[in-house]
Parts: sequence; structure tokens; C-alpha cells
Amino acid sequence: MKKNTKSLELEINLLHERICSALADTTRIMILYLLAEKDMFVNDISEALDTPQSTISRHLRVLRERNLVATERQGTAVLYSLPDDRIIQVLDLMRAILNDQIQAEAAITKSI
Repeated sequence: MKKNTKSLELEINLLHERICSALADTTRIMILYLLAEKDMFVNDISEALDTPQSTISRHLRVLRERNLVATERQGTAVLYSLPDDRIIQVLDLMRAILNDQIQAEAAITKSI
């Protein structure tokens, strides 16, 4: 059993390092949701989020390094896409958990 625990610990450390840390910023999560709708260029993302292009580029670099976004060069521009829709499924599941927690807290508050 000790070996399985060690293996799980290594996997969780990788999960935290590669994915969770990339999701620790609301702008990066918003970028993922935008890319789930359609592939976009950095200036399109910048405009959609009303955020400076340099800031969006920094966030995209983090997401690209963690393989959460894919790139395709088109001339001098880079088109960003979502290589795996499961990340949106995970985010939606976490949002559902959060919503359930908020609903439960609201129900408790009402009953007091």
C-alpha cells in the first residue's frame, strides 16, 4: 500500500505543478472558456476580456507551457485553440460543486 501512496503523491504533485497552478488565475480560466467556443488570436482574446494584449500573452504562455492550449502559426499571427475539451468539463464540474456549496449555505442562512 505504501508504494501506491507514493505513486499517488507523485501524480498529485505533477497535477498541482502542471494544471492546478495554471488554473489559479481567473484570467487563464476565462481564456480557456473563450477557446472552448472558438479558436482565437491573442488580440481577439485581449478584446473579449478587455485586458491588455501583453497580459493575455503572458497568460497564454503559462497555458501553452502546461499544454492546456495549442498553437498554430498563421503567417505572423498565432491562433490559439483548446486541445482537450476535458479541461472545460473539469471546470464546469468544479463550478457545479461551488454552486451546490453556495446553495447549501444559503439554505442554512434562511433557516436561521
